[in-house]
Amino acid sequence: MSEAWQEYQAARAQLAQRHRWVIKIGSALLTNDGRGLDRERIAQWVNQMAALKQAGHEVVLVSSGSVAEGMKRLGWQRRPEQLHQLQAAAAVGQMGLIQAYESAFAEHQFHTAQILLTHDDLSDRRRYLNARTTLRTLLDMGVVPIVNENDTVVTDEICFGDNDTLGALVANLVEADLLVLLTDQDGLYTADPRTHADATMVHQGAASDPAFKAMAGGGGSLGRGGMATKVRAATLAARSGADTIIVGGRLPAVIERLRQGEVLGTLLQADAEKLVARKQWIAGHLQTCGELVLDAGAVNAVQSQGRSLLPIGVAAVQGQFERGQVVACLNEQGQLVAKGLVNFSSDEARLIVRTPTRELVNVLGVVSDPEMIHRDNLVVL
Repeated sequence: MSEAWQEYQAARAQLAQRHRWVIKIGSALLTNDGRGLDRERIAQWVNQMAALKQAGHEVVLVSSGSVAEGMKRLGWQRRPEQLHQLQAAAAVGQMGLIQAYESAFAEHQFHTAQILLTHDDLSDRRRYLNARTTLRTLLDMGVVPIVNENDTVVTDEICFGDNDTLGALVANLVEADLLVLLTDQDGLYTADPRTHADATMVHQGAASDPAFKAMAGGGGSLGRGGMATKVRAATLAARSGADTIIVGGRLPAVIERLRQGEVLGTLLQADAEKLVARKQWIAGHLQTCGELVLDAGAVNAVQSQGRSLLPIGVAAVQGQFERGQVVACLNEQGQLVAKGLVNFSSDEARLIVRTPTRELVNVLGVVSDPEMIHRDNLVVL
């Protein structure tokens, strides 16, 4: 056995320890290359995802297929070109898609939840945080979120059907440990294996390696078929520290075999651990939206004890900011202590300065995150 293969096996063996998986299934797989939903294959994937959950993992499913299923239900033989017809097909097809998943997961006594998102939802900070809170709540409840683009209202997204990117953004959203892209290719090859007999499988590499982008988008049918979007998705997922596997969805028991550490498909690894990558992103913000002035006790808790910043330790709030924006944490001498993603707007923060955690509900009514800044979102400088 070669040293490289031993390295591949060691990396795959670690997948069993990855707690939160985002699994994306593409339209070509779900609809049997456009011929309506392949319910038998859906049941097989659900069986494997149920086994993944029963083994203690969390699963978020990102699923394509609504337009193709809608076309079948409406009796359309050709994909329409007009946007409003595509949107109508998506609306009809989404019913069948969710029904198929709901029935299959119910066989294993798991509840599902439909989450429809657009890229705008993930670029607007308030909506982003609301979506994240909902998804985390569902995962805490043991529910399987099923995410798709809201094709009935989007415009350009429906044209390129890029749920690979959506899968990566969802991985960022829920801070997943692993993104699995199930596709109709066995993985990423050095060239299109259908036209290059000497093409070889790329088993493993860094998501940031520009060579993979060149391989996936080099002008052959493989790149045009969507491999380039999968490599780009791996780069996006790596921003929050998630590794990505690009693998053939038609391989028997593919999800279960991945969990068991078998070397399948292409593993594109993040350059940093999840928490490190997230904190690097926070630390990289040169501009902050406001300041929190910490008392001496809070400075000590944050700097020396690695604890979250609680409202009771905040002496003053300066500037205007919204929930989820990056703020600076200063000591009472005005020196920069830390940066972090704040859980309250500046108006809310001013109301709860010096307030004990147990009294926050009395002041604000509803509190989803009691910390002013959670330690996972706090970078000590």
